[in-house]
Amino acid sequence: MIDNKTIIENLEKRLSSFTSNPKTQNVGTVQKNTDGVVSVSGLSKAFMGEIIEFEDGSRGTVLNLDEDQASIILFNNGLTIVEGQTAKTTGERLTIAASEELLGRVVNPLGIPLDGKPEIKKGKEMPLERIAAGVVAREPVNKPLKTGIKSIDAMFPIGRGQRELIIGDRGLGKTAIAIDTIINQRVAGKGLNPVICIYVAIGQKQNTVARVVDKLKQENAFANTIVVVAGASDPATLQYLAPYAGVAIGEYFLEKGQDVLIVYDDLTKHAWAYRQLSLVLRRPAGREAYPGDIFYLHSRLLERAVKLNKENGNGSITALPIIETQAGDISAYIPTNVISITDGQIFLQADLFNAGIRPAINTGSSVSRVGGAAQTGSMKSVAGKMKLEMSQYRELAAFSQFGSELDPETKAQLERGQRINEILKQPQYHPLTEEWEVIDIGLVTNGFLDDIPVSEITKYIEEFRPFVKKHYAKLLETFGNGEKVKPEDLKQLEKAASEFTKQFKK
Repeated sequence: MIDNKTIIENLEKRLSSFTSNPKTQNVGTVQKNTDGVVSVSGLSKAFMGEIIEFEDGSRGTVLNLDEDQASIILFNNGLTIVEGQTAKTTGERLTIAASEELLGRVVNPLGIPLDGKPEIKKGKEMPLERIAAGVVAREPVNKPLKTGIKSIDAMFPIGRGQRELIIGDRGLGKTAIAIDTIINQRVAGKGLNPVICIYVAIGQKQNTVARVVDKLKQENAFANTIVVVAGASDPATLQYLAPYAGVAIGEYFLEKGQDVLIVYDDLTKHAWAYRQLSLVLRRPAGREAYPGDIFYLHSRLLERAVKLNKENGNGSITALPIIETQAGDISAYIPTNVISITDGQIFLQADLFNAGIRPAINTGSSVSRVGGAAQTGSMKSVAGKMKLEMSQYRELAAFSQFGSELDPETKAQLERGQRINEILKQPQYHPLTEEWEVIDIGLVTNGFLDDIPVSEITKYIEEFRPFVKKHYAKLLETFGNGEKVKPEDLKQLEKAASEFTKQFKK
């Protein structure tokens, strides 16, 4: 007869061999499956972010570790996972295979192609969750990332390594600004490296994403772009992981010393997906039903935007997060969170959009905290006081509606403001090179268009460009070299404007 002591010794031996063998998997049992979140007991060795495999072949990642069970969020809908099935740990954390093969491709947050082309076979496994580069590895933002949009490059310049928020109500052109910026990266500026672009679509309809991809292809801007999609019909898990997958791909190119632009479209839907997961996980709900760590969700993502110093490869990741507001309310929970994380915001206003001002940028509420450090000398020369003049004009325009008697100085200020307003109007998908931006802005800020009626400014500019190309081609080189504009260069521009104005008025 075997005594209890022998039984215990045999069990201990078996347990020790089980735990000491690295190939042995930690196996658990499914307790329940609720809306794509599975509770599993017995996974005593699971860690946060580890990939878990289920009996039916489904996979997921650990998002909650309680005392007696782990909660796993699934990469698919998990309809075949039922109570009592087994789940096992893999010892792997969540990664995405990143390589140059991704350029010109559309993938989901797990790296699976969605464009019908062959699978991406090789790549460096980049972790989705990663601690951002420290202060010692960084350097101040000092190189421009040109959007090709006059109002942004002149008043709210974006630098390589910056985080600039695009915020506004639905349908005001937030995505249009981001897409124009991607299109403008086709050609690098003087002394600047080409930029790898990553567009992350979160919770959007598939046809909306397809239109964006088609437009980038039409504009020859897709070859250096990667599109990461977690659509509206995808599980909340994929929508939650999408931006992290995008920045993980960006970090692959960053490590190679390249410059990256990443657009998160949009983080409002990302917050909704995380709130959905958190409520199913029974985490305590706070303000607007979001969990308490919603700020950390976006701060750890956007902190990975960086400008590295020479010792660390000199690469950069520039982030353009997009946030959708309700009725222009930028004081809501998610908008204020992301505003406090980013280095400035471009605020689009419905009133301006409806008045025909496109892009509908509110100059008073918009700001770039990097400012002139991310501007070339030529742009600084012509656009120095432009933001102040535009803010004053908007105030005066509102005030002047109540009174008919205006002094000459106020009238002159209003006239100048109207012309600046007109020159900043720009059609979608038509980003400009720096030389044309500087010429357009130089014309209006130096008063060379004061004799032209406001209604004819757009026509004047369109016809002035071929005239300059034909008769003053050297001006393009002068204004496009990034150096401070000299007085003699402005005199040449004035001469060109004067000649063309005579021709234009005939």
